[in-house]
Amino acid sequence: MLERGPTITISFSTAEGLEPQKTRVKYRSVDIGRVTGVAFSNDRKRVVATVELSKQAEPFLVADTRFWVVRPRVSGTQISGLGTLLSGAYIGMDAGASKEAKREFVGLDVPPIVTVDLPGRHFALHADDLGSLDVGSPVYFRRVQVGSVVAYELDKDGAGVQLRVFINAPYDRFVKADTRFWQASGFDVALDANGIKLNTESVASVLLGGVSFQTPAESAQAPQAKDNASFALYPDRAIAMRLPDTAEEAYTMVFDESVRGLSVGAPVDFRGVVVGEVVAINVDFDPASADVRIPVEVRLYPDRLRGKVKRGPGPPGVLIGRLVERGLRAQLRSGSLLTGQLYVALDYFPELAKAAVLMRGGHAEIPTAPSSLQELRATLLGLAHKLDKLPLEGTLADARKALKALEGTLSATETAVKRIDTDVTPQAGRTLADLSRALASAEKTLAGAQRSLAGVDGLLAEDAPMQRDLRETLREISRAAESLRSLADYLERNPGAILRGRAEEQPQ
Repeated sequence: MLERGPTITISFSTAEGLEPQKTRVKYRSVDIGRVTGVAFSNDRKRVVATVELSKQAEPFLVADTRFWVVRPRVSGTQISGLGTLLSGAYIGMDAGASKEAKREFVGLDVPPIVTVDLPGRHFALHADDLGSLDVGSPVYFRRVQVGSVVAYELDKDGAGVQLRVFINAPYDRFVKADTRFWQASGFDVALDANGIKLNTESVASVLLGGVSFQTPAESAQAPQAKDNASFALYPDRAIAMRLPDTAEEAYTMVFDESVRGLSVGAPVDFRGVVVGEVVAINVDFDPASADVRIPVEVRLYPDRLRGKVKRGPGPPGVLIGRLVERGLRAQLRSGSLLTGQLYVALDYFPELAKAAVLMRGGHAEIPTAPSSLQELRATLLGLAHKLDKLPLEGTLADARKALKALEGTLSATETAVKRIDTDVTPQAGRTLADLSRALASAEKTLAGAQRSLAGVDGLLAEDAPMQRDLRETLREISRAAESLRSLADYLERNPGAILRGRAEEQPQ
């Protein structure tokens, strides 16, 4: 009796693995007791195991000590208890740190993920839904597993989910007051105006889910977060790492064209910089005029337009109002030809009429401009209407007649060319031969005349009338010979000139 230790009771939801006088109790693989009896609780909803412990286990029996049955378990996040396949199930214990003694305990249904003596810190996360997370899901920092999810429960009002994560030491020092947590479960596929994006943390997170965290660069020197500090759990990294906006303004943009491809969450862009997002797309029917308007509600962040050096927030709507007066308009544009998604672009359109921010039904309305696609469609439709009005049938008929006349002309020309080749060309050749012989005879006559003149040159005086007449005659004969030579050369180059005559030469 003096060597006997304390006797305690542990209630479980089932007696699976519990056998009196056989099931052992172990702490860090050391036997510290055994089960002596198993019975139902008074309400018969649970099973109560009576356990006798050794005397050395008495300091461990405090309020936060935990017990659970160790047996083979296979879950989505872990495999445990395989050693009990040969040795049999036993009760595991995690000694607490409380100062309050206790003898009646409620056993855990599943083994704890984190034991009391494991160095590290706990943190609380709040999310809209659990996603693919479960107890045991890993927590990553720069894709290195540094902790795990240890528990979760619904909010009391059912508006969200509270999770508890444990970050192992020494990685817990990377959790700062401004650290951002987000879900890294499965594949993060985004199909939006920016295209298709696929992100994943690791193969384990694809199968089991996971949580990632990171601290913004500007908060790297911030102090470490306190134990059990609370953080928001964002759906993805892009939302988590987005800079917080100190001010936001709501506006409405009314479009007279189709908004197919525009979705809630689409960005509002100003020359490549995202300055807001679409929060709602509605349809407004006016019974009086039977007009249908498409009002798009957006949320703008004016601080993103002011730059890093901000001159105070100013009254709401003043900045946007001044930009609209200078020609700022909203326009629908295609963000990706692959996805067909649209986004709202803010830009200056100085060619449009001046306008201002209007107030309709308590909402500030930014004027819009037709999209480039709509303008192209209108231009093509106008061109099609003009083509319809053209007398294309009469023009085509005249063109056919002209083509037939051209065909006749070409046929006649071909016939004339063939006739020239067969009839005129041989005759022209013979004529040129005759002209050549006549030219040769004239040259011989001229040579004889020159010899005769040389013989009588001494008989005639230099200024005698006969000598002058002879010189004139010789000049005329020379010019005639030169003309005949030019005519022969021209006919040789243009034999058709015998029929058509000499063509007028174009001035150069």
